[in-house]
Amino acid sequence: MELRHLRYFVAVASHGSFTRAAEILHLTQPPLSRQVRDLEEELGVALLVRGSNSVTLTEEGERFYEEARDVLARAEEAVRRTRGHNGREILRVGYSSSMASHIISLVLAKLQVAAPQLRVELADLSSRETYDMAREGRLDFLVYPRMCLAKGITGFNWTELCHLQPVLVLSARHPLAKLKRIPLARLRNLPLVGLANENYPEYVPCVRDLLKPFGISPHFVSLVNDNFATLLVELEAQCAAAIMLETIAGVLPQTLVLRPFAVKLPGFSVVIGLPALRPKRHAEMFAQMLAEEVQRQ
Repeated sequence: MELRHLRYFVAVASHGSFTRAAEILHLTQPPLSRQVRDLEEELGVALLVRGSNSVTLTEEGERFYEEARDVLARAEEAVRRTRGHNGREILRVGYSSSMASHIISLVLAKLQVAAPQLRVELADLSSRETYDMAREGRLDFLVYPRMCLAKGITGFNWTELCHLQPVLVLSARHPLAKLKRIPLARLRNLPLVGLANENYPEYVPCVRDLLKPFGISPHFVSLVNDNFATLLVELEAQCAAAIMLETIAGVLPQTLVLRPFAVKLPGFSVVIGLPALRPKRHAEMFAQMLAEEVQRQ
């Protein structure tokens, strides 16, 4: 058994498909299928239930998946240490810049003082990227809205960090920018820019659920499939609006403004995630420092 066997199996299990895993790994499907079959024969158990268009894990596959992810994560860290990082611990942090960039930057400075030997690798991720990287064992720490993790990420323990309010972000040239608060009735037929399904599958359903009790259906004129920076450019270009969370204020350019709603809407929970098995010491320290910083604000 070689590490590539584990890597291939984890990719198939993470994506639930040989076809998708083959694309990610830059392989054709038959060799990938053969390598996973060889792994099953070596272990003497079936790891996958193969369907016509997808695969699921057997009970043995579920157990082996967690172990394989752990082995790959430790192997990757060993490689990083060997390639000239002077034995420094690496903390791989996944987050959403629109949610946590301001508070993370504040706490990172304090963390570097407390642990100067630590090297932090930040990854500004879409919800789909977060899901994939976490399942593949490539993240040590997560800060993300709970609504974006609706699919569930196994192998992590979650702690609530804070609650955030939805707000309307719009061009400073937009007619509604003159208002201090936005009446919900003004959202009827209002052209909105949002995040597309491929990388943010939870965004449109969440906005619809948010407005449904008020009898409002969001009118999306554009859905961005890249990231928040692209969405902000689209807002300015179209002189449009978008429903976001209040912490987006920390990354807004001067050409865009944020307005709260006249009615207080249900908030969204932001959570911290640490691996359930052997979380890194500095990940736990980082979590505590983030929680303390939120309490101070």
